[in-house]
Amino acid sequence: MTEHTRPDPDELLQRLKQQEALAARGRLKVLFGASAGVGKTFAMLSSAHAQKLQGVDVVIGVIETHGRAETEALVAGIERLPMKDVSYRDRTLKEFDLDAALERKPKLMLVDELAHSNVPGSRHPKRWQDVEELLDAGIDVWTTMNVQHLESLNDVVSGITGVRVWETVPDRVFDEADEVVIVDLPPDDLLQRLKEGKVYLPHQAERAVRNFFRKGNLIALRELALRRTADRVDDEMLQYRRTLSVAPVWQTREALLLCIGPDERSEKLVRAAARMAAQLDVPWRCVYVETPGLQRLPEARRQQILRVLKLAQDAGAVTATLTGNTLASTLVKYAHEHNLSRVVLGRDTGRWPRPWRLTLAEAVGALGQDLDVIQIALPPRERMQRLPAPGAAPSPSTGGAWRPYAMSAAVCGAVALLAAPLHSVFDLSNIVMVFLLAVVFVATRYGRGPAVLAAFLSVGAFDFLYVPPRFSFSVTDVQYLLTFGVMLVVALVIGQLTAGLKFQARVATMREERVSSLYEMSRDLSGALMAEQVAEIASRFLRSEFEARAALMIAGLDDKLQPPVAAQDLPKGVDQGVAQWAYDHSEAAGHGTNTLPASPMLYLPLKAPMRLRGVLAIDPANPLRLAGPEQRRLLDTCASLLALSLERIHYVDVAQSSTLQMESERLRNSLLAAISHDLRTPLSALVGMAESLPLTPQAQAGERATAIKEAALRMNSLVNNLLDMARLQAGPVQLNRQWLPLEELVGSALQAMAPSLDVSRVKVVLAADLPLVQVDAVLMERVFCNLLENAHKYTPPGSPIEISAVADSQQVRIMVDDRGPGLPRGREETIFEMFERGRKESSTAGVGLGLAICRAIVQAHGGRIRAENRANQGARFCIELPRGEPPAMPGAEEEGTA
Repeated sequence: MTEHTRPDPDELLQRLKQQEALAARGRLKVLFGASAGVGKTFAMLSSAHAQKLQGVDVVIGVIETHGRAETEALVAGIERLPMKDVSYRDRTLKEFDLDAALERKPKLMLVDELAHSNVPGSRHPKRWQDVEELLDAGIDVWTTMNVQHLESLNDVVSGITGVRVWETVPDRVFDEADEVVIVDLPPDDLLQRLKEGKVYLPHQAERAVRNFFRKGNLIALRELALRRTADRVDDEMLQYRRTLSVAPVWQTREALLLCIGPDERSEKLVRAAARMAAQLDVPWRCVYVETPGLQRLPEARRQQILRVLKLAQDAGAVTATLTGNTLASTLVKYAHEHNLSRVVLGRDTGRWPRPWRLTLAEAVGALGQDLDVIQIALPPRERMQRLPAPGAAPSPSTGGAWRPYAMSAAVCGAVALLAAPLHSVFDLSNIVMVFLLAVVFVATRYGRGPAVLAAFLSVGAFDFLYVPPRFSFSVTDVQYLLTFGVMLVVALVIGQLTAGLKFQARVATMREERVSSLYEMSRDLSGALMAEQVAEIASRFLRSEFEARAALMIAGLDDKLQPPVAAQDLPKGVDQGVAQWAYDHSEAAGHGTNTLPASPMLYLPLKAPMRLRGVLAIDPANPLRLAGPEQRRLLDTCASLLALSLERIHYVDVAQSSTLQMESERLRNSLLAAISHDLRTPLSALVGMAESLPLTPQAQAGERATAIKEAALRMNSLVNNLLDMARLQAGPVQLNRQWLPLEELVGSALQAMAPSLDVSRVKVVLAADLPLVQVDAVLMERVFCNLLENAHKYTPPGSPIEISAVADSQQVRIMVDDRGPGLPRGREETIFEMFERGRKESSTAGVGLGLAICRAIVQAHGGRIRAENRANQGARFCIELPRGEPPAMPGAEEEGTA
């Protein structure tokens, strides 16, 4: 297995983890079409019938037939999940019931129209998010979508048809689908179906033909759908090749790979390759390979490389900077990984031929025998006008370039002197090791070229100083020639390997630092809950990686950018107009781009899966750090992470507001459902009895008046409970605390309940040593009244009710016991919530607020209330109030003094 075909162990491990995750996930099949009416739903239902005949459990989740008779006929025979009713703006709409689908959990679920937007208030805003939850539950899903619903093609389609489609699906969902089946129909056949009324109703079809369904539009949409499907198939083929480590290039699609070097003549290569790609109508890539020999290029040459890569990127190429020990092997490996069949290289016409050394084209042809190598002639260097590039840093002096070689010679001289005392102690073979150690040091510190010089100098110094006859290059023993040869070869090999390992270690360290920084950033963003935190994390990352300051501008609901989010070290001079342009056009603007390149700042749009979330303005201290393709990809990754974080925060806010709205709606519905009957019943009784009172005989008038009084008291109690709960929910309860005996509170409560409760059935048993309690008399009286009323409602008539109290050193415990049927098992705590009743269906009047009011009042006093079933029969409500230190009575002090 050669170097460029050996699989990466980390990639193999990651692949195994992905396969384990996919094994537990459902499979997604997308039926993809150019427009409505091509037969996607029909094809899906036809295939579903075939699956059903094979014994597969198939269920229809959502099907949109649009009244087409042939599609309606296919729905029959397949189980169809009922749609759920969702209320929205005084209307009831039908939506996909996700919870019912998860509970049913079939093997295969049919979900039509993947790009559909759910009714506000649903669990997910988009249907494709419902589908992802089904897939996570292990359910296979078949779905349909049109090309205009793809997020990346949405603006392209709107430019062709003049119609903007607002329901979109992220490309990620389409690309991650396990299977994509294109359903195609020629434009003429589709127009004929439209005229026959098989797509829309007649009046809708006529309007559709005039606007969207023009033949030119359908041809363009068909081409987009076929091209997008071909791109996806190409990606699948590349993934397959990488999975199986396939080395030979498969001639499935023409593509060009251009390799440039640190030369100003590379601009001709880029222009020639761009023209060639345009003539062949094929994609192309441009790469620069940094080998150990190129890592110490002058700054001017490096800037030239970045300018050439930028030129290639502007010409439509995918650019990359590669690292490797040898140029040819790195280039062949990249071509095999990306299935690029044609390699474009430059041919230097101004050099003397060197038969002993392979050219780059020959080396690439030898390593990649399945690759086509195209050479483009470069002009001789002497004819090139060598002018300094604009803004390029001056080249270092010649002395700076030769300094490593001087240091290499100095190291060899120092080692030769240090080894002199060892000559009389060790054999010459051991002294050779000292010189080899010097070569390793030079290779590690100064690179490959100085290491080669150190190898030759070490052999020369060893011969001149230590091999007899000493201080002469003549050799008396022929065996020393073999020693010199082996020493030179070993020194050269060690120097080359050491320099290569140093280069690889440096590249690996840079990649590790980059990945570590991205990991720390994504980890911090995952815990961010506010836009200010996201802005601070972005500023910290860009400051550490690019020495740049950053400003984060978030888009409002009106698609207008807001001022930069407050963060540390905000840059000055942020141009809101340039940022808004970048947001509106979804393109980068400012420094290093084609739009307002003179701007000192770079403006990157933050693209999230659902929509743009804002713009990131970057103010670099050194603009050159943003120029390379790798740096730009790192910036794009940073922008993507920020956009995802902002979208997550947005949907957290949406979920919270939706939850609050749903809770408010539930509370409103519960309140209306609870009080509608209990208010209407006494009111109706009062009206009826008042109307019949003049006709009532004198003997029955008293009874009728008593009934009117009871109905009025019942309604008064209900209204009091509603008002008390509204006051308690409005804010903190203001207590008017006073030290009172418990007997007085119980007595006032019994007196207040006398009109509606037979107080003779209430037995009060209070301990003689009860202390005073510091409570709000009015509110605590309300607690006892509600508990007595509750016992009166839910116990048999005439059954006893007992109020008892005991005290210890910490608290005063008050119990209200009855002899009723008791509390429902497991609902001892639930009955203290608003609109909760002991019996859901009961003729007993009430709305379920009394016990909720009791708990709110008791908790305001620092106590607690609980309910339990008694051992023999009935229920017990226990109130625990903190015991304080009542003030001393003046009379008691005088008695004690006397």
